[in-house]
Amino acid sequence: MKKTEKAKKIFKILNRIYKKVPIPLNHKNKFELVVAVLLSAQCTDERVNQVTPMLFKKANTSHKMIKVSKNTIYKIIRPCGLAPQKSKAIFELSRILVKKFKGKVPESFEELEKLPGVGHKTASVVMSQGFGHPAFPVDTHIHRLAQRWGLTNGKNVVQTEKDLKNLFPKKSWNKLHLQIIFYGREYCQARSCYGLKCEICKTCNPNRKQPIKTIKS
Repeated sequence: MKKTEKAKKIFKILNRIYKKVPIPLNHKNKFELVVAVLLSAQCTDERVNQVTPMLFKKANTSHKMIKVSKNTIYKIIRPCGLAPQKSKAIFELSRILVKKFKGKVPESFEELEKLPGVGHKTASVVMSQGFGHPAFPVDTHIHRLAQRWGLTNGKNVVQTEKDLKNLFPKKSWNKLHLQIIFYGREYCQARSCYGLKCEICKTCNPNRKQPIKTIKS
């Protein structure tokens, strides 16, 4: 089965199961979204959503965040892991936003990716969920699923993002990346499906007999 055929079948299944998808990370403005996505690196969304209310109560804008000490930020976000790096990044990106952008989150990939702790994936989430621009954020979970389903050769997340963008309509990207994440959590988990059990895996690769090994990003 060709990749384009698989993409059509996957698209149909995901739209049937997930007609609407919630935004996983709780936030009330674009600054909160940037911080929440930054915190989600190597951390679950659930844990981030437990930590951010206390952080955002102290500071929910860049102007307020630069008045909070790095040590205070560190103590609050410690349960998210990588706290030394993340607390420094949150403080420094807040300082840059105030100095260069009057406290506002910039509306471009180029400017977002220059911010401390903000890589292409984080910028993609902000552009997609914060500004509504078409983007296809690819994290390790989407990278793994795209390999399982035979949509990419799995060399790296950059190639996976390129392959997925070529296979799916641009207008679907913002919703689709969330649909894939939710499907993976519910039906195609890393240590249960192995590319053999869920509806999408069986639909895309009906003759597969052995568990598929995926290449880490």
